[in-house]
Amino acid sequence: MTALSPLKIGQHLAQYPIIQGGMGIRISGANLAAAVANSGGIGTISAVGLGMNSPYFDPTATNPKQRQIQFAEANRLALIDELNKARFFSPDGILAVNIMVAARDYETLVQTAAHHGANLIISGAGLPLNLPQLTQATPDVALVPIVSSSRAAQLICRKWQKSYGRLPDAFIVEDPHFAGGHLGAKVETLGQPEVAIASVIPALLAYLHDDLEADIPVIAAGGIWDRSDIERALALGASGVQIGTRFITTDECDADIRYKEFHLQAEPEDVVLVPSPVGLPGRALRNAFADTVLSTGTPNPKGLCLANCLQVCKFRDRRETYCILKALDRAARGEVETGLVFAGSNAGRAEKIVSVAELMAELTADAM
Repeated sequence: MTALSPLKIGQHLAQYPIIQGGMGIRISGANLAAAVANSGGIGTISAVGLGMNSPYFDPTATNPKQRQIQFAEANRLALIDELNKARFFSPDGILAVNIMVAARDYETLVQTAAHHGANLIISGAGLPLNLPQLTQATPDVALVPIVSSSRAAQLICRKWQKSYGRLPDAFIVEDPHFAGGHLGAKVETLGQPEVAIASVIPALLAYLHDDLEADIPVIAAGGIWDRSDIERALALGASGVQIGTRFITTDECDADIRYKEFHLQAEPEDVVLVPSPVGLPGRALRNAFADTVLSTGTPNPKGLCLANCLQVCKFRDRRETYCILKALDRAARGEVETGLVFAGSNAGRAEKIVSVAELMAELTADAM
């Protein structure tokens, strides 16, 4: 092993080429993001569902339209709070916000993040084709799409060049074979080598270098656990890595301690694929909730849509699957058997809860 090089994205230079993945709801909030940023990486706040369990949202409101409006405003205010808290704990660190294109309040959240201290906006769960337009007033904010194929990256580049005269500041390439949470590939494409980062990263780099003559960092995500994984990603040509699941079992992770302990107790065979309301599979830990979803399709077919939060939602539109806001929120608050516990393929490998500083030191230590 050799010393890890810094990671420059836009105008922002991180000491180490490690981005902490965005995990919602409130798995990666201000506490985790600030700790990673203070340790030389890029800390990420997940913007999804921040308004849940905030003082700004009343889930008992009976009017669905009013509840949707109130939830969007609660998310906006809660994101401001989270960014302010993270910046208080990490005045000089590099902070990102992960925002899903699939969210109905996507544009509001992007502009809120950009105007309230985010250094990077990371955007996936769809193609962020209008992201530059939303951030024109904040040119110092770096824009980082998440993609799972070179084709998706090319579509974004062509659109951004034609409409906005710019390119992304970096790409995160997520391997659906290993990543946790929502996957950027359908079940039938999993297992195919062309969607693995070993194929996508070289193809994307060739396009960026040969066709665009652009030096844009490519970040590998999905299945990154230890230093050897980082080295393998860098050997593919990646400039850095994104790590999610490994940061769950840290002191600073914003989830309930029962959520962290559930990950500690997990075995590799507990990792399963579950259907999601967005229409793509998600990788999660097996529990009573996941078992019910896998066996019956939906744990609560008569349940109400909480806040009309997604552009596409099978639960809202056809009463298939489940309300993902409620499922993720329950888990984050420690109801680990009745909630959805997203996890990457490496879940079950953690042996103890450690501080972010300890974990970052392990990941970045030079060879002896």
